[in-house]
Amino acid sequence: MALTETLDIPARDGYALGATLYRPATPNGRAVQIHAATGVKQDYYARFAAYLAGRGFTVLTFDYRGIGRSLHSSLRKLRARMRDWAELDAAGALDFLEKNFSHTRILAVGHSFGGQAFGLLPGHERLAGALAVGAQSGYWRNWPLKGRVWTWPTTHLLLPALPRLIGYFPSSKLGFGEDLPAGVRALRRAAACLRAERRRLRAALRGARDARALPRLAHRAQAGLAARGRRAGDRPLRLLPRALPRQSLARRGLVAGGAMSGPA
Repeated sequence: MALTETLDIPARDGYALGATLYRPATPNGRAVQIHAATGVKQDYYARFAAYLAGRGFTVLTFDYRGIGRSLHSSLRKLRARMRDWAELDAAGALDFLEKNFSHTRILAVGHSFGGQAFGLLPGHERLAGALAVGAQSGYWRNWPLKGRVWTWPTTHLLLPALPRLIGYFPSSKLGFGEDLPAGVRALRRAAACLRAERRRLRAALRGARDARALPRLAHRAQAGLAARGRRAGDRPLRLLPRALPRQSLARRGLVAGGAMSGPA
């Protein structure tokens, strides 16, 4: 049975992050840090972390600054941006694992924003493998019709306006998880960037001589990267509970045979 330890770990700038360390009874030489979604406390991932620890993985969960056990004062007084969650908080978690488990291969699982944070994580090359779950763009037109009814006014009206009025975003009042620091107003600027990227992508596709070849090229590139990054004798790491749709994930190239690929 895994041992659970509650502790505080320092972010890159020294901010104290509430964290939980799951120590397996028989370590398998691998550690996993879990990046939470926006406004989601680490407790949400406790059962998944315990599942991994029961199979030999050392697991670290943590709350971003301003969330859960990483909120130490009034949210109105906290100056935090989403990129701080990646560049300072997630980086601090990685530093903690490297310092305390120096002979362990470090993996990461990111949920929603937590998966997007991989791109902002300093020293992400230190990760032996990573799995992003539901790390979508969030663009409101990607939602089903019913979802657009609340997504557009939330991202275009409430998100930029409420933090200016009350000093934070009251997500808990709207059913979106934990209240967020005012810095999440950056999401609106990010949404504008995503719209611009979509326009540029559409223009590029229209100009391509054979747009149908793009998926094949992407598949070849993915296969080449996987071949270069895999060492002789490597085996897939079985990280996913059996209840998850492994076959569906495998079809999308996210897992190999129902497992997350990575060094053995």
